[in-house]
Amino acid sequence: MLSKKTKYGIKALTYIARQSKGKPVQTAEIAISENISLKFLESILVALRKSGYLGSKKGKGGGFYLIKDPSEIKMMYIIRILEGPIAMLPCVSLNYYEKCEDCPDEATCSVHALMIQVRDSTLKILGENTLADLAFKTSPDKK
Repeated sequence: MLSKKTKYGIKALTYIARQSKGKPVQTAEIAISENISLKFLESILVALRKSGYLGSKKGKGGGFYLIKDPSEIKMMYIIRILEGPIAMLPCVSLNYYEKCEDCPDEATCSVHALMIQVRDSTLKILGENTLADLAFKTSPDKK
């Protein structure tokens, strides 16, 4: 299940992407527009700034802005920054692998095999979708 932190981070990035290119967006504006707690949003935006996706400007006219073009920001990377591992089990994680204590043999484990398929499908979808896709394309149910 996607955490609120990740959900709100994606919503905030989408909001920022829809603003004028390079124009800083105030945290309070995003919080009000996306119905997110200001304090929680601030911590999310700081994490995204530290990861190199957002820049910030202090003072009057300040706020957060995208450093990269939305078409260059793959959702796979945003999920990893905010959520951590994409895989549902540590034994199938590409970046956070850990052997399961209760599994004597991953090669014959039916759960392991299934979760590799889930991981690969998830990575494919998240790798093919960018922030631009979320911010500027109409979803199928809104046509």
